[in-house]
Amino acid sequence: MYGLVNKAVEELVVSNFGEDKWELIKSKAGVDVDVFISNEAYPDSMTYDLVGAASEVLGTAADDILVAFGEHWVLKTAAKSYGPMMKSGGATLKEFLVNIPNFHTRVAMIYPNLEPPRFQCANVTDAGLHLHYYSHRPGLTSFVTGLIQGLGKLYETPCTSTVLERKDQGADHDVFAVTWESPATA
Repeated sequence: MYGLVNKAVEELVVSNFGEDKWELIKSKAGVDVDVFISNEAYPDSMTYDLVGAASEVLGTAADDILVAFGEHWVLKTAAKSYGPMMKSGGATLKEFLVNIPNFHTRVAMIYPNLEPPRFQCANVTDAGLHLHYYSHRPGLTSFVTGLIQGLGKLYETPCTSTVLERKDQGADHDVFAVTWESPATA
């Protein structure tokens, strides 16, 4: 994963728990990097190790950390790093989710070695959709839940997401049912 991801994990931990906790997490994860370079690639295992160490140090389930990280990614990291692209993704939560494949195409122009997940929407209505998530990286279902929650907050559209199918339970990919209040009933 690119350094931008690890920098975002660092920002989340430092802003909520302080620099000392971050240093302890890095030590426990065996990470000796002082500064993550945003556009430099780091092994995926480093990011997984940081999340695992954060779970241990903070006494919080890794899934809860991944949900919080997903929200943080949307509301802080993506907003700062991809601001104009985020805004061009759509005027509503529904538009952004439907356009998310185009978003990753544009991000790949900035990070040429990026191996992004693939998202696809189905069963789209005024009040929800099914979001299909395809990734070669295991264990990130909770991160996607956080991304969805963060997007709901970004678009001021309270939403819920329910995992319908999980890759780690034998499905081909993860499927989320995302619902929000229809504008006609709001």
